[in-house]
Amino acid sequence: MGGVDKGLQNHLGIPLAMHAVLRLGPQVGQLMINANRNLGAYEAMGVPVWPDALPDYAGPLAGFLAGLEHCETPYLVTVPCDTPGFPLDLVERLAKSLDETGSDIAMAATTENGSMQVQPVFCLMKTSLMESLVQFTQSGQRKIDRWTAQHRCVEVPFDDARAFFNANTLAELQQLQA
Repeated sequence: MGGVDKGLQNHLGIPLAMHAVLRLGPQVGQLMINANRNLGAYEAMGVPVWPDALPDYAGPLAGFLAGLEHCETPYLVTVPCDTPGFPLDLVERLAKSLDETGSDIAMAATTENGSMQVQPVFCLMKTSLMESLVQFTQSGQRKIDRWTAQHRCVEVPFDDARAFFNANTLAELQQLQA
């Protein structure tokens, strides 16, 4: 988004990160935000804020690791701030599939252009995976799919691909307003 802090960009008059807080809050017992700048603005949203556990803005796995380090429950669910319309039953459906399959990680998936598209940042994982993620990132690796491939994963289909539309540019954020 041209260097602006994506989570603080307004969508329907509310910062994108607050949409995630409001939408995920009823689905979980505790919330936290992973942010690396403007920490005071995020802290004003009323939940704990943790910066990346890895240096150099190492991507989503750095956020996963920060979450795992501070999670006080057996499971951690992650959602990105740039997708304000994710399903209200996301956690319930991920948890059901995780439990039914005995998997370590459940990831949302949608059908786009006739093929299954995994949405790996919408995931529920066992917090016992923290040591695996520490070792993976310490080896210099940063790709979500390479790390998740080391574990038992289940892809959970969601029919509404639009619910997972993410705004990576200001133009895409304007598309969400419509």
